[in-house]
Amino acid sequence: MDAEYTVTTAAGRVRGTASPRSESGGVAVYRGVPYAAAPFREDRFAAPAPAAPWDGVRDCTSFGPPPPQGNQLLGAAPWTPGTSLDCLSLNVWTAAREGDRAPVLVWIHGGAYIVGAASEITYDGTRLAESGLVVVGINYRLGFEGFGHVPGRPDNRGLLDQAAALRWVRENVSAFGGDPDNVTVAGESAGAGSVACLMASPRVRGLFRRAIAHSVPGDMLTPDTARLVSERIAAAAGVPLEAEALAALAPEKLLEATDAVLDSAPSGGSGGVRTKPFTCFAPVVGGPDLPEAPLEAVARGAASGVDLLVGHNAHEYRLFTELGQSVEIDDESALAVTASRLGLGEDAVAAYRSVHPGATLRELFAAIQGDALFCEYTVRFAEAHAAAGGRAHFFRLAAESPAMEGRLGACHAFDLPFAFGNLDTDFGRFLLDGEPSEAHRALSGRMVAAWRDFAATGDPGWPAVTAGATAVKVWDADDLLHASDSSPVRALWAGVALAPR
Repeated sequence: MDAEYTVTTAAGRVRGTASPRSESGGVAVYRGVPYAAAPFREDRFAAPAPAAPWDGVRDCTSFGPPPPQGNQLLGAAPWTPGTSLDCLSLNVWTAAREGDRAPVLVWIHGGAYIVGAASEITYDGTRLAESGLVVVGINYRLGFEGFGHVPGRPDNRGLLDQAAALRWVRENVSAFGGDPDNVTVAGESAGAGSVACLMASPRVRGLFRRAIAHSVPGDMLTPDTARLVSERIAAAAGVPLEAEALAALAPEKLLEATDAVLDSAPSGGSGGVRTKPFTCFAPVVGGPDLPEAPLEAVARGAASGVDLLVGHNAHEYRLFTELGQSVEIDDESALAVTASRLGLGEDAVAAYRSVHPGATLRELFAAIQGDALFCEYTVRFAEAHAAAGGRAHFFRLAAESPAMEGRLGACHAFDLPFAFGNLDTDFGRFLLDGEPSEAHRALSGRMVAAWRDFAATGDPGWPAVTAGATAVKVWDADDLLHASDSSPVRALWAGVALAPR
């Protein structure tokens, strides 16, 4: 990188700019760098193709366009039918120079596999770059474009995009001062689910050395379920389930058809809690790129050479129940029906009530659903990885949001502004109900340092999980370290299979 922020990549030269968020002025940012060709026209529903090389210096001072997505879910990026479809780009934040060997962190955003973009200010990598990392944030295909089953085309195209971005990092990150042999892939929510899938994928072995996964969703699909979802979307769009017919549809038509399917979906089944799903997509298990479920893969040691930092927040599902998801619960028996469908026993609701005395039915539902979707899978993933010989460090975020009179608690995504050091963004101020306190800033500093140290050395600063004990780092105003996981409801989940649906 020279004085004009110009770097030479394999496809051509790129020009970045000084990061406006850098306190030291020493961080450069390169926005909208293409790592693959636009996945449309002849490349619609195909594996990502290489980006075309260019002559001269490409200006990379503005973010690339987000992938097609609707606006029905928190975290959606602004997208319209007029948005460019050249969406497979990435962003690089670095204070290093060519010839340095800084640890690299590749960020995969969340958003239920249907929304999001690497351009979100929450994911600005400036603070992490100031700590000594080279940070790469990537866009990837979402919704039907990225995860819908299309006959004759590869499933999990969003995961294939992520793998292509990792190959770009392998080939190019040294020009930005990064070490291609010390790459950590990281993500939250759907991004964490993607990280788990990449750990299980035989096609990306060797492209990263470490993994960070916050709030890993256990939601995966079988090929049969994925095909059923696509059949319904194709029917709603008025076309047969054929690649050519689907490729002839504009992206917004598939978004509309997906919304129609979600709107008509059952609301939880007879007798249980009535809710509306907010996504019908997830990684598909059973193909060449993801031949087995990630939990099964790590349990047999498929990723034992990858260091893992993984954890979840204490009140994951409150983000959804408090910010827009329709939830109707007639009485405690309805909650018991839903708990039974999740695989829990007859005493589950009573057990949760004993842990959360005075909780409303809605709060109990949030606790059960959060464990079902995120918490149990996350800790089980850490334990399976450790039991198979891998190194895993586990955390739980207990610090709570003061927003909305405290109803959000330690909700899903509350960790993000802390881990990125971006408490002063709009999302951070919303979750903190104003400006961050000194205690919040101190917690953020500790989390940034843990990411930095883990990416650099594989050690975030607390003991690893062993086959006999799950050590837990508890992030709070005053951190705690438990020698083993004492969560009182984990026994309820012991016999519940977390398999693709």
